[in-house]
This record gives sequence, C-alpha cells and structure tokens, in this order.
Amino acid sequence: MSGAKQIRTQIASIKNTQKITKAMEMVAASKMRKAQDRMNATRPYAQKIRQVINHLAAAHSEYKHPFMVERAAVKRAGFIVVSSDRGLCGGLNVNLFKSMMKKVREYQDQDVAIDVSVIGAKGLAFFKRLSDINMVSNASHLGDTVALSDVIGPVKVMLDNYIAGDIDRLYLVENEFVNTMTQAPKVSALLPLPKEEEETTERQHHWDYIYEPDAQEVLDALLVRYIESIVYSGVVGNIACEMAARMIAMKSASDNAGSLIDDLQLQYNKARQASITQELSEIVGGAAAV
Repeated sequence: MSGAKQIRTQIASIKNTQKITKAMEMVAASKMRKAQDRMNATRPYAQKIRQVINHLAAAHSEYKHPFMVERAAVKRAGFIVVSSDRGLCGGLNVNLFKSMMKKVREYQDQDVAIDVSVIGAKGLAFFKRLSDINMVSNASHLGDTVALSDVIGPVKVMLDNYIAGDIDRLYLVENEFVNTMTQAPKVSALLPLPKEEEETTERQHHWDYIYEPDAQEVLDALLVRYIESIVYSGVVGNIACEMAARMIAMKSASDNAGSLIDDLQLQYNKARQASITQELSEIVGGAAAV
C-alpha cells in the first residue's frame, strides 16, 4: 500500500493547489470588473483631449510645439513600456515584450539607439537583462489602483528628453483590452503627434483658436497633459488586461489540476484493487496450505 499512500498524498497536495488557483481566479475576476470600470472612466477625458489636440494640430497657429514637429533624422527612439507588477497571468508580458522588441530591432538595424521608461516590475526585470537598451526611468509596485501622479515621473523624463532633442521618436507599449479572453499587445506612436486622417463634416472646415494668455503657454500645458492622459489610460487598461489574463490562467490551472486529480484517482483505485487482490490471494493460499 506504499504506492497507494504516495498517490493519496499527491492527490491531497494537488487539491490544495486547486483551492488556491480557484481563489485566485475569483479574486482576479472581481478585480477585473473594477479595473474595467476605471478604464472606461478614463476614456471620455482621453477622447475629448485627443479631439482638441487634433484640432490644434490642424489649426494654423503662429506657434508650433516641438511635439508637433516631424524630425527627419532619427538617432534615438524612446519607448514607454507598461507591464504588470506580478506574474501568473499567462503570456501577457511575454507577448508584449516580443511585440516591442520587433520594433526595437528594426531601429537597431538602422543604428538607432533605444531608451526605455518602464512601468511595472516585470518590465523592469526584463530590461535589466538587456545591455543594448538604455533604461532611463522606471516605476513599479503601483498597486491595482493607480493614480495619475504615479505615472507622471517616468513620462516627464521621456518628454524632457524629447524636448531637449535626446530622442526623436516616442512610443507607448501597452496591452489593449479587447475582451475578457483577448488582450492584444500594442505599440503606438506618441511623439511626434501622429497626423489624423480628415474626418467627415466635423473636420472639413478650418479650426483656429484664440489663446489666453498665449498659444505657447496653452499648448505647452495641454500637450503634456495629453501625453500623460494617454499613458495613464494605458496603465489602467493594462491592469484590466492583467486581471483578465490571470483569471484565464488560474481557471486553466484549476481545470488541469482537476484532470490530474482524476488520473491520480484512477491510479489509486488500481493500486488499491491490486493490493486487495494480493491480500486475498495470500489468505486463500494460506487456507489451502492448512
């Protein structure tokens, strides 16, 4: 019965693990719903400020902010990378890094240097291992409820570098929440501001503004807030992606544990049956000998 006893121990251990994964699945589902609410709450502000920025970009202002000027030569590119702080969320971070590194290698093949600003402990651990990428700032362990002030630091470093001419392109690397089952890695251009295609009736006439106190001061403040809102929206959305991916991963782990328990239970029954058969054979053999 030593084999059966070992199998019983394995079954008990896997059942304990299954309880943990089921609990983590339920916690992730609860946090995902809250993260989705926060993600949806950030969208109206981001959409409205994007609309105003697009109008400003189309306006014939006497002042052109550096964020709106296309630079011909690209000597250094910057990436703001939004990752998770914790693991156990499937391939969420791995797929994100793969998607980003494809873009990075394209630049490196053209002898363009790379700077990164990392948000999230997993991204910090990943880029620490890469000697050919310069990490200029990072922020990690921000929790499940992130405030805008938590992401301003890493964003400001990259914006200051862009204004100073130290980087010529700036990208945001994030996970996009498509639905509960799908989280898509996304590398989008932040600076210079991408030109929007002409919209229908709303964008078919000339846009201009009267600035108070002046165009430079208004644009300087508004464009910085715009980039901060885009990055913050990406961070909030990434938390929703993390919780959805963790919920799916923990459900898969629970299901796999159940399958393994069934297999071990079958082995246990066979081992127990073999042991009983052997004991009966020994009893019958002993009785016959008497």
